[in-house]
Amino acid sequence: MSGRGPERVWYGGTRVSALARATLAPAGWAYCAAASLRNRLYDFGWLRSVEPALPTLAVGNLSVGGSGKTPVAAWAARRLLERGASPAIVLRGYGADEPLVHQQINPRALVIANADRVRAVQQARFDGADCAVLDDAFQHRRIRRRENWLLVSAERWGRDQRCLPAGPLREPRSAIGRATVIVVTRKSAPRASAEAVMRQLSVAAPHAPVALVHLAPSALVDALAGVSRATESLRDTKVLAVAAIGNPGAFFVQLRSAGATVDEAVYRDHHAFDERDVREIVDRGASHDLVLCTLKDAVKLAPLWPRKGPALWYVSQDVEVEHGEAALEASLTTILAARASVPPTAGPAGPDSTAHGYRSSTADQ
Repeated sequence: MSGRGPERVWYGGTRVSALARATLAPAGWAYCAAASLRNRLYDFGWLRSVEPALPTLAVGNLSVGGSGKTPVAAWAARRLLERGASPAIVLRGYGADEPLVHQQINPRALVIANADRVRAVQQARFDGADCAVLDDAFQHRRIRRRENWLLVSAERWGRDQRCLPAGPLREPRSAIGRATVIVVTRKSAPRASAEAVMRQLSVAAPHAPVALVHLAPSALVDALAGVSRATESLRDTKVLAVAAIGNPGAFFVQLRSAGATVDEAVYRDHHAFDERDVREIVDRGASHDLVLCTLKDAVKLAPLWPRKGPALWYVSQDVEVEHGEAALEASLTTILAARASVPPTAGPAGPDSTAHGYRSSTADQ
């Protein structure tokens, strides 16, 4: 079991963490320089970006994991569905969890996992979609987008100053300038702290409206039986909390805030659980009132979970827009209006693209 090693280096306050960051700093400078050069090549047209087959909304962040890309992308797709569109959710498919999560949250939306986003959007158009939501695509500049949502974690803003591997940044903060909307997400951070982050971002990027979203626990759901119960039932319970996500700390804080005593079981983000992992979790969970995880983990654990073991529950989360809903809806209106310019379908994208499936490619780097 692992998962917190990089976070200890990036965010830790110990001397060992500080020394590790200092040791990795030259590599981080090189990474930032390379990312900046790549951005300039795209800005000046020396690297070619491709006009996609459908109007696209990209959802992404600057940091590695933990900002809520999947739930916010799912929320955007759901709003497009509610407003009469037929969106496809397109993602790289790095982990098997995210396509399954999207299929569960939005069963009426087409989900395509393909590292070649251009080909994936072509496939989406052929399969009947009229727009696309690109999950985790802020850095994927090969494909153009009508709207570009940059997500910023309120819990981590101000602490993620360095580029990989010395810190969690995928590119320098100057990349904020590409955002058409900035979305501050909060899980455990107080609203006042998140609003302070909003004010900082409004100064740093005055060109883009800033919205605030709360990723709030709404219910506990039995991953096998599908029954649910209120999060208030966590009070005074002893919970084994399993997390293979980008920011497990915020998840654990949410559970403790609900009154649970939490025993943490942390795995690396996108960890592929196997039967040995499940046996270990079941054994540990026997001395707890609940075994609890996120939906992202439940879609992988449930198929392996023993029917005679303790119940496996996950936390269902709601996306609550606390500020800037008009800006988000206006951005979605841009996508909806752009559908009128899409020409009739010309034919399939080719045998490589697989709807509701996976494909390994490096073409979108």
